[in-house]
Amino acid sequence: MPISSAYPEPIQKAIAYLSHLPGIGNRSAERMVLSMMSWKPEELEGFGAVVTALGHNVGLCPICGNYTEAGTTCKICSSDGRQQDIICVVEQVPQLHIIEKSGSYKGMYHVLGGKLSPMNGKGPNDLRIEELGRRLENETVKELLIALSPDIEGEATANYLAQLFARPGLTISRIAAGVPIGADLTFADSATLATAISGRRIIKPN
Repeated sequence: MPISSAYPEPIQKAIAYLSHLPGIGNRSAERMVLSMMSWKPEELEGFGAVVTALGHNVGLCPICGNYTEAGTTCKICSSDGRQQDIICVVEQVPQLHIIEKSGSYKGMYHVLGGKLSPMNGKGPNDLRIEELGRRLENETVKELLIALSPDIEGEATANYLAQLFARPGLTISRIAAGVPIGADLTFADSATLATAISGRRIIKPN
């Protein structure tokens, strides 16, 4: 649905930007912007400053790829209270935080940045696989838990990682059934993920 040209240009632009968000169409974005128009000027300025800060003050953790303040290690990687002998591999940052909310996992993470998808031109060099390999050179890591979405691409990526990193002393596991086949972990609830992690299964390379 096109944006009404009867709105002044600043409102049209704000609607267009918000409609880029997942699950937000023009109608929803329009309602959000019109609601914002009732905010006090200082509230709008504060919101704008927060959005601007996302681009300037937020970066990726140099260890795991989680979002963190630019130039710093994330809170998880810098915590002394985490298990250092297990790394959980996820596709994207939002899935890391969904697992955290489940309270079922206290180890480390590694954000791949996606899944292998030859049809979409995404190969091993397009993911953070080399960085994962460097982390696994540390022999204190005893388990690699692969928590990728259980679709075709996720399964292919999991098998690829299992074959690539198989070595004595390293257990490679996959989250268990409970997450529907073909589902995106981004939309899984915390209880389901907790069950899937606690019942994880070992992957045996061919």
